Amino acid sequence: MAESSRGAAPERDVARNPGICGFPVWPSAAGGVNGRAQMPLLSVKLIIPPHTVLIVGSDRETRAFLGDNLSADGYEVLEAGAVASARNLLTQTSVDLVVVDRDLPDADGLELLRFVREADQTAAGLDCDLPVIISSAKPSPLDRIRGFERGCDDYLDNAELSYTELRARIGALLRRRRRRASDIVRLRVGSLEIDALARQVWADGSPVPLASKEFSLLLTLARDPGRVFKREELMATVWGWSDGGVSAQRTRTLDSHVSRLRRKLSAHGASYVINVWGVGYRLMDVPASTPVAGARLVA
Repeated sequence: MAESSRGAAPERDVARNPGICGFPVWPSAAGGVNGRAQMPLLSVKLIIPPHTVLIVGSDRETRAFLGDNLSADGYEVLEAGAVASARNLLTQTSVDLVVVDRDLPDADGLELLRFVREADQTAAGLDCDLPVIISSAKPSPLDRIRGFERGCDDYLDNAELSYTELRARIGALLRRRRRRASDIVRLRVGSLEIDALARQVWADGSPVPLASKEFSLLLTLARDPGRVFKREELMATVWGWSDGGVSAQRTRTLDSHVSRLRRKLSAHGASYVINVWGVGYRLMDVPASTPVAGARLVA
């Protein structure tokens, strides 16, 4: 009786056990090719690369302390002691989050934030939506407001902040970034196909090379292709300028990027990005009360 139970056990185990990453772990006694026993897939592991955090500060001991602790918590850590060296790292290495102190020897830390948010052809491959945490000693309310207006994701007082709180804030920003990135993996709007994670665009199957801000602008419009986006809304979303629309009215940055984006898309036979006079832009020109056709999620 016991021998009969042992013979049936593997089948029940497979039914209960979903296996690794959704694939069943077959018992070694199962018949493989030419009747041989298959090897169990017990060595299969899902490998997730660690997030990379760039620490920018003038104090070596502080950088070393944060670097050692973040490394112990599973992060890859890069260090820079000035804005210039941080800019070089950002353009040469993939980074997931930046922690930058304002008191740097060559410039204010806000200059690095501006460099990230205004990333364009001069910083190919740099994500302008990269999470940036600003820190300074005893920041005033005005300091914090200026940091958020220029696009920082968090502003901390490094005189009072503990490492455990910093780690929690870093984790929260990275989780939110991952969820936002996974909301839309790939879009197809008319003849356009947009990969949000790879930051690549195709028109009628042909790749369209776009600068960082051009891609962010296109992706913002493509997420709701029939809606009119106000100028100040696009400036806040794409450039991180949230001063109530003042910057949007006095700068031609948005218009010049729209012009370049239109030119690059039209070179592949695609006609997109419609100017709604006095209001802003939308991706597709559709009559009122007409649903947008051809816009769908691919994956």
